[in-house]
This record gives sequence, C-alpha cells and structure tokens, in this order.
Amino acid sequence: MATAALSRFPSPPPAAPTDAPRSPFVSWLAVVSVALGIFVIVTTEILPIGLLTTIGTDFTVSEGTAGLMMALPGVLAAVSAPLVTSALGTTDRRPVLAAFVLLLAVANFLAAAAPSYWLVLVSRVLVGISIGGFWSVGAGLAARLVPAASVGRATAVIFSAVPLGSVLGVPLGTYIGSTAGWRVAFLTMALLTLTVLTLLLLALPPLPPQRPANLSVLGDLLRTPATRYALAVTFLVVLAHFGAYTYVTPFLEQVPRLDPDLVTGCLLIYGAAGIAGTFLAGSAVSRAPRAAFGCAAALIAVATLALSVFGHWGVGAVALLIVWGVAYGAVPVCSQTWFARAAPGATEASSVLFTSSFQATIALGALAGGTVVDHASTSAVMAAGGATAIVAVAVVGVGVRRVGVVG
Repeated sequence: MATAALSRFPSPPPAAPTDAPRSPFVSWLAVVSVALGIFVIVTTEILPIGLLTTIGTDFTVSEGTAGLMMALPGVLAAVSAPLVTSALGTTDRRPVLAAFVLLLAVANFLAAAAPSYWLVLVSRVLVGISIGGFWSVGAGLAARLVPAASVGRATAVIFSAVPLGSVLGVPLGTYIGSTAGWRVAFLTMALLTLTVLTLLLLALPPLPPQRPANLSVLGDLLRTPATRYALAVTFLVVLAHFGAYTYVTPFLEQVPRLDPDLVTGCLLIYGAAGIAGTFLAGSAVSRAPRAAFGCAAALIAVATLALSVFGHWGVGAVALLIVWGVAYGAVPVCSQTWFARAAPGATEASSVLFTSSFQATIALGALAGGTVVDHASTSAVMAAGGATAIVAVAVVGVGVRRVGVVG
C-alpha cells in the first residue's frame, strides 16, 4: 500500500534556526528571487525554440539537428540533478543556487560568442548542469521561505516562472533575434542572469539542507508506487508537449505561414495562457490532483491534434495555442505536487526526481520530435504529440487510487 511505502519517509525535521520567520517583505523577496532564478533558467533552456530556424540557417544545419540545442540541456539536467544534489551533502543551499546561476550566465556568454555550432552545443551542456542543480534545490524552497499559511501561494509564484519564461522570455528573445541577431538574444540573457544572481545573493537567507537527497534516499523514493506513477505520467505528458512544442516556430512559419512578428505574438499569447494555467492548477491540484493532471493532458491532446489538422488557419492556430498554453501551464505544478505527495518527508529528494524526469523527457521529446520533423513534417509532429497525450490521459485514469493519488 502507498501508505506503508510513504511511512519510510519521516516528517520533515523542525525548521533550522536560519529558517526563522523574517519580515513578510524580505520573505517574499526571497521567493521572487528564486522565481526569477527559475525564469532565467527556463528562458535560457527554451530560448532556441524561437531562434531555431535562424540558428540552423546560420550554421547550415537541419531543423532536427538544431533541435539538439533543446535535447542536450535536458539530458545533462537529468543526469546532474541526482548526482550534484547527492554530492552537495550538508553544503548551504544559498551559495549553491548562486553558483548554478553564475554557470548559466557563463553558458549564455559562450553561446553569444560561439563561432561554430559545436560550441553552441557546449554552452547547452552547461545550461543542462545549471538546470539540474538549481531546479532540484529551488523547486521545493517555498516552505522554507514563507510561513506555512503562505506556502501554496509561494509555490504558485515560483512555478509561474515556467510559463513566464514563455510569455516574456521566448517572445522577447525571438524579437531580439529577428531584429539584432540571435547572438544578441543570448547576450541579453547573460546580462539578465547576472542581475538575478545579485538579487539571489541579497535576498536569500542561509539554507542548510534539512534532509540531503543522497542516492539512498532517492532509491527508497523510487521504490514507492506513488513515485513510479508520478514518473510515468510526467514522462508521457512532457514527452507529448516538448515533442511538439520544440518545433512550434517552424510549424507556425510553414503551415499557417505567419511572418516572424506574428510568430512572436503567438508565443506571447501562448505564454500568457500558460501563466493562467499555472495559477488555475495551483488552486485545483490540492483538491483534485487526478482531475487536474488528467485535464491538462487531455487539453494538450486536443490542441496538438487539432493543430495538425486545422493549423493552416491562422486564427484557429492562435486559439489552439491558447488552449495548449493553459494546459501546459498546469503540468509542472501537477507533476511537482504528485512527486511531493509521494514522500512528504523528503522534499529535496522528490524535487530531484521531478527535475530529473522532467528534463530527461524534454530531451527525449526534442529528439523524437526532430526525427519526425526531418522525416515527415511539422504537422506530423503535432499529431504525434497529440497521440502521446492521449496515452497520458489513459494512464492518469488507470490505477490512480491504488497508489494513493486521489481526487
């Protein structure tokens, strides 16, 4: 039974002295600094989506090969998340978060200056390591930064950085890339990342680990049915999303034949819908986690399948992107919640598994989508994403109560 499995993970220990209450302003400034850290990480990770065609043309590589810029960070993040956090031991998490943000800035500077495509890929390796380390530590920090009554809102604020990276970061990066060049887009991200680094150092309190996520704890967590179920559902939903979304820019350029300015506007609308989806999920997932995750997967299926058929109509494509944005905005909140409920006494370990599984699937989705695009079309990759999302809906509906995820 799930209850017996969860009993191996004790309740979180009492807060350390450094977690003592601070003024509301200082506490929420710390939350915002973590959210901004995730914002620059998410924006850097998915920035190539809006620049895929431009970078591929500049280095004379196919769209599928250019998709490696999305695949590599996911692979490295998936590997680095458990290894880095296990190696951290009792190291204070505040300088750790700062170090990963600094590494992200270095990666963006390298991409901006890269004379060849392989150096761009090297920069993406550094991005992956930054993602794995920062996400694993930062995703579960809300409970240590604000009073218990505010944890739900703080978590929603932190995770709103994910769609915010789409609503502001990717369209802005796409606009800069189309007007000043893709290198300037990465340079801008590097400078913004250094600004976020400064805020993190000023706002975060000391954060000694409460329960280090060593490999033994991760192994115990993986043996719980609820965790394995969270892994399965997360894998399918994220595979469906990123298999298709990685190539949404070429799709919008080739099928409804939108010009670059309109593509930027579409990505902006998509991101705004994602923010709405994040906060809707934040209020729904605590009451009905099964329904929230199932609904998100179903809407992704509807949007991507419909795009493959009706995407040639510009207004229809925009409407479907809104549905898609709302749906995907809910996914990180739902996934993290499921992982956290699998082991309430091992918050950092559940965040590590959430990060690792999420990022590995982003990589696999980008690679799989690139294969479909290179051998078929961008419409075909939308259809493939929709089919995968349908499987996710089926899995959400089967055996949920047996592993303790109800609602």
